[in-house]
Amino acid sequence: MRMNIITATLALLGVLAGTALAKPVTYRIDTTGSAVAFETDFGVTPITGSMPVDKADLTLDFDAVANSRVDVTLSAKGAKASFPFAAEAMKGPTVLDAVRHPQIRFRSTRVTQSGDGATIRGNLTIRGVTRPVTMNATIFRQQGTAQGDRNRLTVRLTGRINRSDYGATGFAEMVGDEVRLDIRARIHQTP
Repeated sequence: MRMNIITATLALLGVLAGTALAKPVTYRIDTTGSAVAFETDFGVTPITGSMPVDKADLTLDFDAVANSRVDVTLSAKGAKASFPFAAEAMKGPTVLDAVRHPQIRFRSTRVTQSGDGATIRGNLTIRGVTRPVTMNATIFRQQGTAQGDRNRLTVRLTGRINRSDYGATGFAEMVGDEVRLDIRARIHQTP
């Protein structure tokens, strides 16, 4: 009986040690398979568009979600929109002001588990103005990967911002204030 208690205690310590040694995993983004999409109102037809990712640092900890971190920089100069004239107006001085502020950056401040996904709170900087935002995240295994394989994943982030909060007020009489975000990032574990 004493031997069973010692064996069980050693087994438990082994499990706890393995959990304590579990580390967050760093991922790199596949910019060709990722899309930072947005949508805003333009009369009855929404304007949709995308922005390329300049760089992204992602650290995910599946055992302790609070240890996860997200830091993404987008190219405001590379923004595209469903209407060609809208893309140029959006990059202009009264909206994104991409000449003076060529990048948009999001840095997480807190990640919490939320159902099957996570809630990511962070700071978003547009036009040199930084405001707190909340994004909802879900993570999927990429097609063709085995169950439990976390080497190649797809992260989907959704959220909403008001562009006026960042001083991007141009064309307010034609374009809605709310911008809906739908970001799909294909990520690969770094060696």
